[in-house]
Amino acid sequence: MNPAWALLRLASPQLPIGGYSYSQGLEMAVDNGRVNSPDSARRWISDQLLLNLARFEAPLLLAHCEAAAADNWSELLQRCEEHRASRETRELHLESRQMGYSLQQLLNGLPELDAPARTFLQQCSEPHLALCWALAARAWGISPQDALAAWLWSWLENQLAVLMKTLPLGQQAAQRLTSELLPLLQQAQQDATRITPEHFGSAAFGLSLACMAHERQYSRLFRS
Repeated sequence: MNPAWALLRLASPQLPIGGYSYSQGLEMAVDNGRVNSPDSARRWISDQLLLNLARFEAPLLLAHCEAAAADNWSELLQRCEEHRASRETRELHLESRQMGYSLQQLLNGLPELDAPARTFLQQCSEPHLALCWALAARAWGISPQDALAAWLWSWLENQLAVLMKTLPLGQQAAQRLTSELLPLLQQAQQDATRITPEHFGSAAFGLSLACMAHERQYSRLFRS
């Protein structure tokens, strides 16, 4: 079977986990004027990619995928605890938990999930997105690096979808922005691969503040 099918399946917006219900603070940044044009949107997304995702979220997700692929369940449990503790705001915690729950329900109904992974998943009381993403990659035979690439692409695609609904940003402008951001997406993956566990970490204060303010935003389209 063509391995691209599994990768496209994991990265697809049709994956029923509710990813497009969330903006990760971007809706608030648009509402308060911090993001108000394609240029400012590029700066926001670039900073997110290189200063936050590449330094913490992406290498932590990659560590989940590597542990799951290697049957290293004790390591995977440790990464799960780190991920749960790292959710700075209520919105980010609920987002990860809800999307993880949705992907868990999907995995439980699929024959591809093997017995060790199924047992581990059943023992987790609140599986989050990174864990279930790693187990989905294992079930579908996707390498950890490709699973990370799929996650980064899904994140970028979602951010652009948010911009098209809130700025608004037209589809052609979104594609131009994609062309400008793809090299940074590649750089984020490379940086995440090189960083060692003892150096995982970021200080995305602007993102945290935007997410906390979004919880109280009067009118909004997204859950976070």
